[in-house]
Order: sequence, then C-alpha cells, then structure tokens
Amino acid sequence: MEPQPNTDPGSEVVSVKEWMITLLITFIPIVNIVMYFIWAFGKNTNYSKANWAKAILLWFAIGILFWLAFLLFLLPFS
Repeated sequence: MEPQPNTDPGSEVVSVKEWMITLLITFIPIVNIVMYFIWAFGKNTNYSKANWAKAILLWFAIGILFWLAFLLFLLPFS
C-alpha cells in the first residue's frame, strides 16, 4: 500500500514570495489589523500563517493590557 499524498491545503509550505507579500501587507496601517484577523480565523489560510497571525494578535492584546495597566496606575498619581 502506497502512502496517500497530503491533500490538506492548509499544511502546504508557505513560499518566500507569499511571506514577502504578507509582510508588505502588514506595513499598511489599519489594513494590517484586519488582515491579521482574516489570516488568523479564515478557513483558507495556511496553518503556519494562521498560527503566526494568532500570535501577533496575542502580542497586540498583551501590549494593550500593559498600556491600560500603566494608565490606570499612573493616572491617579498625576
């Protein structure tokens, strides 16, 4: 019995060209945040790109939480 070829489109390797286009899109303000959500939760996105986008969104959330905590602790003392 021969092994079955991998037919899952999400597990294909992301090419350098696709990563270059992805990074170019992330340089555009507002569009980048929308695209992070599309890549993170879209059905047709490669698994590695989806995980990368989810990690970026988590870092955004952590940064916003630190910023809010800083404001909440700093504001009463000003």
